[in-house]
Amino acid sequence: MSQNPDKLHSSEERLSGLEDGQEENSDNPDQSVRKRIRQSAPGSHRDDTPKSSPPRPVSIEELMETAKGVTNMALAHEIVVNGDFQIKPAELPEHSLEKKVRDIVHKAFWDCLEAQLKEDPPTYDHAIKLLGEIKENLLSFLLPGHTRLRNQITEVLDLDLIKQEAENGALDISKLVKFVIGMMGTLCAPARDEEIKKLNDIHEIVPLFRAIFSVLDLMKMDMANFAVSSIRPKLMQQSAEYERKKFQEFLEKQPNSLDLVTKWLQEAADDLAKLGHEMLPPHSNDGATGGASTLCFSAVQNQAYLKLLKWDHVNRPFPETVLMDQTRFLEIQLELEQLLLVGTVLLVTFSAAGPALVDVPGFAEKIKTIVKVLLTGTHLPSFNLKESLATIGEKVCAEVNSCLSQHGFTPFSAERETVLKGQIQAVANPDNTICRLIDSRIQKFLENYLASSHQKTLPAIPGGLGPIQRELEEVAAKYVRLVNYNKMVFSPYYDAVLGKILTKEESQLVGKPEES
Repeated sequence: MSQNPDKLHSSEERLSGLEDGQEENSDNPDQSVRKRIRQSAPGSHRDDTPKSSPPRPVSIEELMETAKGVTNMALAHEIVVNGDFQIKPAELPEHSLEKKVRDIVHKAFWDCLEAQLKEDPPTYDHAIKLLGEIKENLLSFLLPGHTRLRNQITEVLDLDLIKQEAENGALDISKLVKFVIGMMGTLCAPARDEEIKKLNDIHEIVPLFRAIFSVLDLMKMDMANFAVSSIRPKLMQQSAEYERKKFQEFLEKQPNSLDLVTKWLQEAADDLAKLGHEMLPPHSNDGATGGASTLCFSAVQNQAYLKLLKWDHVNRPFPETVLMDQTRFLEIQLELEQLLLVGTVLLVTFSAAGPALVDVPGFAEKIKTIVKVLLTGTHLPSFNLKESLATIGEKVCAEVNSCLSQHGFTPFSAERETVLKGQIQAVANPDNTICRLIDSRIQKFLENYLASSHQKTLPAIPGGLGPIQRELEEVAAKYVRLVNYNKMVFSPYYDAVLGKILTKEESQLVGKPEES
């Protein structure tokens, strides 16, 4: 089982000391990257941790510029890979010092405004400043073609004229606020109509000003999210090159920025070698790899991506090139671990219940729902798997007996119930035979899904995984999209590192005497 995601190893520290470098040659970015990475990639060390280059002192300005570059790259990446990405207002913790200070400052401002308006005659200095800010906000929502609306806002919210009216005691604040609310209703998204309607129900000036600025903040958020959704298709086309360029800048300043990637790919190659993988470079007298190496690159990369689904996030730093997606890979890992438990329990249950009940409409889905609900939160430290499985055993036996009775079958005897409950509780054992079988089939399915990700025909679901097919395919599709985008960005680096690793593997094979 994976670890608590709250305790993720802070791999981001590997990027905290990197500096923003010079623009790379964009004539042929892939070849340029491959050439540079071959020069700077560390040699592969099968057993030892890759050696780091000696650190050099950096200035605060360089660190700040680098932090800005990392932030921009992470933001672009998030927008591209997360279709549900939205900008949301920052919410300070309820009892935090920042919230207390903000609330005090805001209260002082609004109290001052209220005191000015209650003077005789009223003072409108603060109110006019607020109207100026509202004017700027309204103008910012306009598109170039909104000439008529622009003229209306500029004419009605003419600050010089408003100041003159205030000095002569002829200013009608209520009339201006009514115009503002009407213009906000014209410019806001349909989702904000209810908020605009509530503004008309506020009759005191100070609370109304506060509510207007609150709704304006929401409208600015809506506009920002609209802009994000508009640029996403264009950003998707450019983000791979952009991320690759930024990573190359990091690499030029910090040549050891591929140490973890090298170790990660080396371990994947070793795994395939131990399995006697057929696609490893064959014994060759001339040392040429040809097409075999190309196939091997893909096989090693896929094996490396599969290793990310079994990663120890607490005790082991994540490879540099997948660092921004660590949370997403962890989420997928947790989903797969829950599916493993669900699939194992369902296989045990359906095997005990027999085919008669499995074919009963709704029975399989009902059992799956019960199991999934009781296994919710498996990644939390407070989750007790043994207790949950014991509860699942009780619930499943009750449902099985109820269904058997309803359809004219003999309910389970006490002995059969005890056996089924014991089998379900045994799933908590990591060495459980059925659990390991389901796990190997899930891994094989994901491996086949990766290999066929560019084909129209998807791999068949392995035997025993039918009850969780829909959930497994959803997770696999999300996983493959993440992997394919990562390949698109970092394939030149992987090719360069794997070229060294597989050349070393091949030279070792060539040097071995043939076995009789």
